[in-house]
Amino acid sequence: MSHPVSDSAGIPFAGRTLTPSPFAGDDGAADAALAAALGPGPGGADVAAVHAALLEARVFVPVIAVTGDHGDADAVSGDAGADMALPVLRAPDGREALPVFSCTQTLTRWDARARPVPALARRAALSAVGEGRQLMVLDVAGPATAVIPRPALWKLAKGEAWVPAPRDDEVVAAVAVAATAVAGVVSADVAPGQRAEVRVVLAVRPGLDRGALERLVRAVSTGLGADEVVTERVDSFEIDIIAAPG
Repeated sequence: MSHPVSDSAGIPFAGRTLTPSPFAGDDGAADAALAAALGPGPGGADVAAVHAALLEARVFVPVIAVTGDHGDADAVSGDAGADMALPVLRAPDGREALPVFSCTQTLTRWDARARPVPALARRAALSAVGEGRQLMVLDVAGPATAVIPRPALWKLAKGEAWVPAPRDDEVVAAVAVAATAVAGVVSADVAPGQRAEVRVVLAVRPGLDRGALERLVRAVSTGLGADEVVTERVDSFEIDIIAAPG
C-alpha cells in the first residue's frame, strides 16, 4: 500500500501550489542601480541615492551559525537553541542595526562563514523594524558602506521615498518654530551634521553668559525632542551657536 509523500512535518505535498523563487538564477552580483549609488565617490555613498535604489533592489541578509565566537561587536539575535540566526550590529550609541549586503562578494568580505539569503531590501527593512532595529548597515566591511538611519529605514519598510532631514522643508520649518520659541534664540538654520544627521545652528542674542547659553541649549533640545515632525524624521541632531547680527 502506497503512502502519500509528505514533508518533514508530515504534511502531504499533494495539492500544494509551489511558487517559483523570485531569486532563481541569481548570480549574487549587486543590483546595478544600488552599485552606482554606493560609489565609489569622493564624499562616500550618497545615502539618499542608496535609499532610492534600495526601494527596488535585492540584497543579501546574512545568516550565521550560533557559535558565540563572533566577538563583542556582533550580538546574535534569535532562538538560542537554533543552529542559525541573524546577526545584529551595535552602533556606538547602543542602537541595534541589521547588516545587509549588496552582493555575495561584500558579504563574504565581512564573514566568509555567513550564509547569504536573498531578499528584497524593503522586506528586510520591514523585518528589521519589526524586530526593533533602529538602523540598517549596507556592506559594513566595504568597500563602500551606507548607514540607513531610522527615519529612512521606516520609509524603506513602507516602500516609500525618503528625503534626508536637512533637505526636508517641513523639518526645517519645525526646527525654526521650536527653536525660536526659546527666549534668546533669534533664528535657527538646519544643515547636515558632522557628529549627527542634522546640525541645528542657533543665532542667539549677543551678551548671554555661559550659564544662560547652556540653559538655552537645553531648552531648545527639549523643544526639538517634543516636536512630532522632528522626532519622526530626524535621526539625531547636534546644536551649534552663533551670535545673531547686531
